[in-house]
Amino acid sequence: MILLNVVILIVGFVALVKGADLFVDGSAALAKIFHVPGLIIGLTIVALGTSAPELAVSTTAAIQGSNEIALSNVVGSNIFNLLCVLGACAVIHAVPVDKIVRKRDFPISIAAACFVLATVLVTASRVNGFSEVRMNADAGVIGRLAGLILLAAFLVYIGILVYNARKHPAKEEEGENKPVWKCLLFIVIGLALIVGGGQAVVNSAKAIALAAGMTETLVGLTIVAVGTSLPELVTSVTAARKGETAMAVGNAVGSNIFNLMLILGISTLIHPITVNWASVFDLGILIVISIITILFSISKSRINRWEGIVMLSLYVADVIFAIVR
Repeated sequence: MILLNVVILIVGFVALVKGADLFVDGSAALAKIFHVPGLIIGLTIVALGTSAPELAVSTTAAIQGSNEIALSNVVGSNIFNLLCVLGACAVIHAVPVDKIVRKRDFPISIAAACFVLATVLVTASRVNGFSEVRMNADAGVIGRLAGLILLAAFLVYIGILVYNARKHPAKEEEGENKPVWKCLLFIVIGLALIVGGGQAVVNSAKAIALAAGMTETLVGLTIVAVGTSLPELVTSVTAARKGETAMAVGNAVGSNIFNLMLILGISTLIHPITVNWASVFDLGILIVISIITILFSISKSRINRWEGIVMLSLYVADVIFAIVR
């Protein structure tokens, strides 16, 4: 059984790499045809496509009542996107961070995380008044009203992106364009390989991890979160290697916004999420990491190689902390 899971893991990784290559090529070509900036494509089409595994895992977990996997998957994925995805891209190639990302998208992502954290803490104060703060003890609840607010905010955000894309179209580039049908075919096939490969990696890695005795919360925060974020990692790294750095940044930051607003919003509408104190601490860590990432991006308006190494090191430290606690 373990050997079979290892084989599935390898096949899944191969599908991820090839799918990401097709997906980036198709998305970049489509952006060129319709004069849409690569950043906008990264924040929308690419972010939505690579967030599909998180959506599938979190909604399924919510339907089955596995609330901790639903939340820890989102939080763990966002931490992975910031530290590993952007960190790995920076190690390969210094990543320029657009001014509008620092002023609009990063703050929106942090605001969404702060809103979720505040919701949990408010309900925690009403329920037990912080009388029992233990990692595995229940803290508070993310209810359906909070989910509706997150979804409403997400729709407003998408509306802003569409408005800006129409107001500031990308400059026309020289060179022959791929036919639209070919771009769409690349995107669909690439996305199918990404989602299928991601699920194969998640399922096989989760089976191996559970067999090793890991808890549900730890599996959600590490194995499932990393597995469902592999599309973001592979897609962003591929984009960075192809010189599409704006798309790489947009994918990572956009995926975080999708995860917090769309995925968590849908999950809470399906079933209110009871949050333990371990996830409360993880939300706090996510907010701190987001601020650190912004500070890195402010220096020379980019994340350089050494900052990327620091980000990767921080992720290793966070995983060790999650396991030890």
